[in-house]
Amino acid sequence: RQQLLEGMLARGYTAEYAEQLFEQIKGFGHYGFPESHAASFALITYASCWLKCHEPAAFAASLINSQPLGFYTPDQILQDARRRGIGVRPVDVRYSQWDCTLEAGKGHDLSSAKPELRLGMRLIKGLREEMAHAIRSARSERAFLDVTDLVQRTRLDRRSQGLLADAGALRALAGHRHRARWAVSGVEASLPLFDAVSATPEVNQLLPMPSQSEDMLADYASIGLTLGKHPLALLRSALRARRCLHSSELARVPHGRRVRFAGIVTMRQRPETAKGVTFMTLEDEAGMVNAVVWQKVAERQRNVLHGAQLMAIDGRLERTDGVQHLIVDRMEDYGAMLHNLSQ
Repeated sequence: RQQLLEGMLARGYTAEYAEQLFEQIKGFGHYGFPESHAASFALITYASCWLKCHEPAAFAASLINSQPLGFYTPDQILQDARRRGIGVRPVDVRYSQWDCTLEAGKGHDLSSAKPELRLGMRLIKGLREEMAHAIRSARSERAFLDVTDLVQRTRLDRRSQGLLADAGALRALAGHRHRARWAVSGVEASLPLFDAVSATPEVNQLLPMPSQSEDMLADYASIGLTLGKHPLALLRSALRARRCLHSSELARVPHGRRVRFAGIVTMRQRPETAKGVTFMTLEDEAGMVNAVVWQKVAERQRNVLHGAQLMAIDGRLERTDGVQHLIVDRMEDYGAMLHNLSQ
C-alpha cells in the first residue's frame, strides 16, 4: 500500500485518488482472482467436452499421452473409448510412435468420421523413450524384415528387446508372445570376423500359443491394459454363480433395491470434506459403477476396502436425476478369482 501511495504521489496524483485506487485494487482481489480461475476452468471444461463429443479418439489419445493424471488410468480411458465404438490398435514396432497417435480407419483417411487410436510405446513399462525413437528412425529408412533385422538396426539392448516381446509389440514380426521371446533370445551381436559369413537359418520351433488368460495377464503386467477380453468377461460364469449382477443390468433395477455387484476397483477417494465417506469406482466388462462407503462400514471392513483388487459389494441401489450409485452395506474380497486365471 505504501509503495503504491508513494508512486502515485511521485507522478502528481493526489493522496485521495491514490487511496481510492488502492481500495479498488483490494476489492478486486477478493473476487477477481477466483472469477478468473472459474473462467479458465470453464473454458477448459467446454473444450474438453467438445473434443470428447466430436473427436473422441483424439481426446482419449491426449489423455493417455498426458499421464500420469492421478485419476483415470489409461486402461479406464481405453475401456470407455472402446465402449463408444472407437477402434484401438495395439502397440506395434512397425507403426507405433512414443505417444499414442491417430490412424485412418480401413478404407478411409484421417479426415474420416472415426479415426482409430494406435497405442504408443510409452505404455510399455520400463521402455526408455530413446529406444522408441531409435525404432522410429530405423523403420523410416525401410521396413523391418524380422526381429533380428529390428535389433541389429536399432541396437536395442537385451532389456528393451524383452520388454517389447512381453508387450506383444513384436507380434507382427515374430508371432505370439512365446515366439517373440524365443526370437529375441536368439539374436546375437555379429563379430567383425564373421561379417562375410551368412547366418545359418534356425529351425522353426513349434511353441504353444498363450491362452486368453495368459495374454490378458501379460498385457496388464507389461502395458497396464488389455485389448483382449476384460478379466471379468472370463470370470462372468463364476460371478453369476455368486449372484453378482452385470453393470448393464443395474439400469433395470428399481431405485432402493438391494443388489450384489462385483468389479475391479479402479479408484478410491476419501476427501477431507466428506466426513469420513469413501467413494469408489468399480469396473466390469460393460462399464463403471460408483459406490459410497459410509465411515462405519469403512472402519468395520478396512482391510477389504483398502486391499481388494476385485471386490464384491452388497448394497442399496440409489438413482436420482439420472445419477446412479451403490450405498455399500458389505464388501468381500474376490481377488483370489483373479489369481486363479493364471493357473
